Amino acid sequence: MPAHAAQTAFGPMTLAAIEHHEPPGRRLVDDDLAAAFLPASLRALVRAGRLAPLRRAMIRSSDRRAPGLWASIVCRKRFIDERFSDPLNEFDAAVILGAGLDTRAYRVARHSDLPVFEVDQPVNIERKAATVRRALGEVPPSVRLVAADLERDDLLAALRDQGYDPHRRTFFICEGVTQYLRPEAVAALFEQLRGAAAGSRLLFSYVRQDFIDGTNLYGAQSLHKKFLGARPLWHCGLEPERLHEYLGERGWRLIEQAGPSYYRDTYIRPAGREQSASSIEWMAHADLP
Repeated sequence: MPAHAAQTAFGPMTLAAIEHHEPPGRRLVDDDLAAAFLPASLRALVRAGRLAPLRRAMIRSSDRRAPGLWASIVCRKRFIDERFSDPLNEFDAAVILGAGLDTRAYRVARHSDLPVFEVDQPVNIERKAATVRRALGEVPPSVRLVAADLERDDLLAALRDQGYDPHRRTFFICEGVTQYLRPEAVAALFEQLRGAAAGSRLLFSYVRQDFIDGTNLYGAQSLHKKFLGARPLWHCGLEPERLHEYLGERGWRLIEQAGPSYYRDTYIRPAGREQSASSIEWMAHADLP
């Protein structure tokens, strides 16, 4: 993953932190640690979001720049949290790829000693360690921070160096990452992960290929210019209609996908919200037979 992509870790967590100010019945994602993991300048922005009129203005501003992106980001986090915390799931470890400032490992550590491995570029891992020490005092013993470049490094080797056992069933989470990698790196990543134990799961988000190649901008011209302009940050897209075949070629079996209609019917409407989710990004859930 390009080094300049490391700076993109702040945005999604800022949205999750502001969203936490919504009343519980209207909240699209529930992350009480998100604000604490942000730098001071963004914590100030989040505090301003306590006021409902300012919070609504922030959401409207986001939707003008990238229609539906706010709802898509917070709903994908909710989708992952629900699948990860499903009591029917039985896993021996979790691996969060491109962890950024994600709080999931630390919320899990409150009630479980499940080993959680957070993987990211060295600059992000250093920042994460400092952030956790500031916010929580120390990194919980069950959380391992793994510095690795998903485009260049042997991921399983880096994980094994931190105590990961590939013979154990693993829950892999790859949120907001695949678009930043080259297509061949994404394919290689999924190939590497098939080395985990049978019954392992993979949850990942992806950007539609037609947005990457510019054939459908879904009303988000400014977003396309920002991430796919003169210095592209996004490189890889996938097609919902072909994802079953794509994953099958790499040893994975697609269980389900979630896009804007799923978010609308499952999260947004029940919360009494009027927002819509973007069609640009989807979530996929797969397992190793």
